[in-house]
Amino acid sequence: MANEFLGNARAAKNDEFYTQYADIEKELNAYLEYNPDLFRGKTVLLPCDDPEWSNFTKYFAQNFAHLGLQKVISTSYAPNSKPTEIPYQPTLFEIESPEFDESKTESNGKIFTLTRDKNGDEVVNFKDLEWSYLEGDGDFRSEEVTELRDEADFIITNPPFSLFKEFLAWIFEAKKSFLIVGNQNAITYKEIFPRIKDNKMWLGKGFTRNMAHFYTPYVPQSKWIEQEGEHVVRVAGIQWFTNIEHGRRHEPLPLMTMADNIKFSKHKEVRDVGYRSYDNYDAIEIPFTDAIPSDHGGVMGVPITFLTKYSPEQFEILGTSDNGAVDESLKLPHFQRHNEPYIDGVKKYKRIFIRHIAGARP
Repeated sequence: MANEFLGNARAAKNDEFYTQYADIEKELNAYLEYNPDLFRGKTVLLPCDDPEWSNFTKYFAQNFAHLGLQKVISTSYAPNSKPTEIPYQPTLFEIESPEFDESKTESNGKIFTLTRDKNGDEVVNFKDLEWSYLEGDGDFRSEEVTELRDEADFIITNPPFSLFKEFLAWIFEAKKSFLIVGNQNAITYKEIFPRIKDNKMWLGKGFTRNMAHFYTPYVPQSKWIEQEGEHVVRVAGIQWFTNIEHGRRHEPLPLMTMADNIKFSKHKEVRDVGYRSYDNYDAIEIPFTDAIPSDHGGVMGVPITFLTKYSPEQFEILGTSDNGAVDESLKLPHFQRHNEPYIDGVKKYKRIFIRHIAGARP
């Protein structure tokens, strides 16, 4: 499957997956439509980045004036801190810079900052980035990068997939606004799901069909390489995670009644069949998000992809079967040893348990 690369990345610590500019722009437009002044007068930190390759830095540099930013900070890891068989070769950008130091080029991370029209062309953009070597290797957990975190208002990046949980904890420690890329399976992590349940974080507008395209140097031969560009890989099950408000999050999901779903649903699992109850949870099984009945007042188990359509004004999240983070009152007493949902003794996929907010149903 496509996200085998993320599993391999976590195992081998190969975390260089660069997000496409168009995906970054589309996602950020959703937040700017909701609040056009979101970044005005603010400082954005782009850690775990590499401005010589990264589209995050390019986006914020090119839109610096339009967004009304005060400062953009981008940091990168030292080349020798990234295990790879690809020999490191400094770019011409680095070699031709007065800042170039051969003794630091492989051992030290870099910091790029943008605050002003440096070259005097009356435009603030990528050409005005100023850079130097960091004292250390650029690890986000280092004291110098943590100090940059504390200075920033927003943290936006595609963090290392192998360190996603730790990176998110690092953000929450500082109580910062954030927008980061991650695997959708992270939804059910015990360190993450309670924050989603408590509306301390949520999913962004999202990638089309939950499918992202990354540039990566690690997969020279693969059926998942896209035709339009060398080393561009298509990976399923990718989400934006954030605590920044956007309009889609407050759009109610249009639903049919239970009777209409049974009669007209496009899903054969529901049409003319109805809804089944779990063996071990006091809830009904909803196999597809668009099959949620508008008039059911009880608890429902829905796929984790439901969160791409979740509106906190429409639904209450009660828990998840995957890590047991669920109200024990939902479990039937003689099945409490099981977390996975069962129907007629057959285990189902991971489920999130929800119910309609009182007064939100028609």
